[in-house]
Amino acid sequence: MNLKTLGEFGLIDLIKQGTIVEPNGLELGIGDDAAAFWPEPGRLQLLTADMLVETVHFDLKWISPWQLGYKSLAVNISDIAAMGGRPRQAAVSLSLPQTSSVEFVVELYEGMKSIGREYGVNIIGGDTVSSPGPIVINVTLTGDVVPERMIRRSGACPGDLVLVTGCLGDSAAGLAWLLTENPVEQAPHLISAHLTPKPQVSLGQAAAAAGATAMDDVSDGLASEANEIANASQVGIIIYADKIPLSSELQCFASRNGQDCLDYALYGGEDYQLLFTMPPQAAQCFLQLEIAGSCRVIGEVCSERQVTLIANDGSKVAIKPKGYNHFR
Repeated sequence: MNLKTLGEFGLIDLIKQGTIVEPNGLELGIGDDAAAFWPEPGRLQLLTADMLVETVHFDLKWISPWQLGYKSLAVNISDIAAMGGRPRQAAVSLSLPQTSSVEFVVELYEGMKSIGREYGVNIIGGDTVSSPGPIVINVTLTGDVVPERMIRRSGACPGDLVLVTGCLGDSAAGLAWLLTENPVEQAPHLISAHLTPKPQVSLGQAAAAAGATAMDDVSDGLASEANEIANASQVGIIIYADKIPLSSELQCFASRNGQDCLDYALYGGEDYQLLFTMPPQAAQCFLQLEIAGSCRVIGEVCSERQVTLIANDGSKVAIKPKGYNHFR
């Protein structure tokens, strides 16, 4: 069956089942003119939105509807994580051709519901419209945070250390593999990093509680996010190439293809790890926590207003943001 046969309201009735995973504080979900929920007293409300457009952000030749649904919500959850917050309520709007299959939309929502259960996110509304294409998915997500633990990009200070969660560059390498015709090796870890990224919500909250001064999620590459923090904080950042965490899978992939791992880490993006700054003493305490096991110190904040990479041979290179830019 396609959407033209089912109709908009039939589709809404079909997909709304299982969209509520955290009913506390929720007054109305899908089914009325608007959703309604009670903000938790004493917490700031956070709001973010991301749009995924077919052929720009994804290609249905290599991403399943389930994976697409999962990722479309994951990229928003990562924004909330970068503020030290907790994701709460999502509104999903879809623009779909009438010929789209009902099964496609059901699987898309199953992916969203799956990550919603994982991170405690309700899907409480949105919109569905028909279009000649391409497919467009827009997610608006609310979150909340204790006011004194909301982390901006603008709080980094000279002397702070620069830390990152997890490995960088895997997602970009996964995309490169997907775009390669007849690849000679398999790369399940890299592909998974690109298609189903894991937002670092718990680590974002832990870093905020431990004294993080600035934070950003790595959506456009390490170079871009470091420059965003440096510019917002009016400071400089020094990054040591040999301290950037790179997975063994990325290193093997890059070596086989005659490429530099650092290019993927610096300019690839879509890792959805967290880059953050923290005073040295606070960082030392934070890194002793079990939850911080994947975190690494990769640099320091300085007063000179630029982002500098210290290469393995000791040479210094100013790095500019070269990640994806829609209007560049």
